[in-house]
Amino acid sequence: MDVTAFIRELLFGHDCVIVPGFGGFIENYSPARIDKNSGTFYPPVKKISFNRNLNHNDGLLVGKISGTANINYGDARKLVETFVGDLQRKLQKGEKIVFDNIGSFVNNQEGNLQFEPDSNVNYHLDSYGLESFQCLPLEAYDVRKRIIRHGDRDPVRQASIRKILWRAAVIIPLISVAIAIPLKTDLLKTKTETTSMNPLVAAEFENNKQAVDEVIKEESATIANDVKAITEGPAAPAVVEPVIAETSGYCLITGSFKSEENAITQVNLLKEEGFSPEIVSAPNGFYRVSAMVCSDLNSAKTKKESISKKFPGAWISRKR
Repeated sequence: MDVTAFIRELLFGHDCVIVPGFGGFIENYSPARIDKNSGTFYPPVKKISFNRNLNHNDGLLVGKISGTANINYGDARKLVETFVGDLQRKLQKGEKIVFDNIGSFVNNQEGNLQFEPDSNVNYHLDSYGLESFQCLPLEAYDVRKRIIRHGDRDPVRQASIRKILWRAAVIIPLISVAIAIPLKTDLLKTKTETTSMNPLVAAEFENNKQAVDEVIKEESATIANDVKAITEGPAAPAVVEPVIAETSGYCLITGSFKSEENAITQVNLLKEEGFSPEIVSAPNGFYRVSAMVCSDLNSAKTKKESISKKFPGAWISRKR
């Protein structure tokens, strides 16, 4: 059975996936960024890193295999142990281990395990379908070129005052004659009455007049509202009373499980270590295992340092 397929599926919904006896894959969020040199825009991503010290069994991977393959928890755990054993033997032989769409592992010359993540895969669900794209900047517009180009044109020649007066003396009498002849005679008068005009033309004129009136009314109302807004000024902002959250302690969480059965398994492990654990329901529907409850934050931090030796993934959560 391909265990890496279950690891890939869990990475889409969890920030940390631990392979018991081998190490843990951790997702680190990286926001969207812009490469100014190349003009490339990159979407937000979740980069994968590996920590070989996170090798305890938190029940996440084993529980996923048990529920998907419909086998009991013990058989699923043995399946993972066999998978890790094969990985260790291949690495000791100097072979390169490749997890598809996750990354590759190899032992260096000093015998230390090195992990190289696959940069072509993005496990950030909010970036689904988003790819990087390039947008080159527009060329700068030089106003000086336009000014110089206009300056090269020939200047407009101005007519002298004498030529203007001479032209006016000739044109004005001609205009007066053209106006006087139609007023004193019926030579240029039309025989068509206004009532004989095309009714469609008259209707179009009336419609245009009404449209212009409506535009004037709307612009007047808009100006009046702007003046009123400027005169009255912005409304005073409402005062928001701060809400103080009440807490009743701090829980030391050693694991978060989707299956209640897996959470009970870790509760039994904590009881063997001398703790008084309890199961706390998380907002996302998971079952969190709390090893103990501390009254203040300082004592919770102290307890966390001691319990992290056996449960490296422990964290502090407020109990409400």
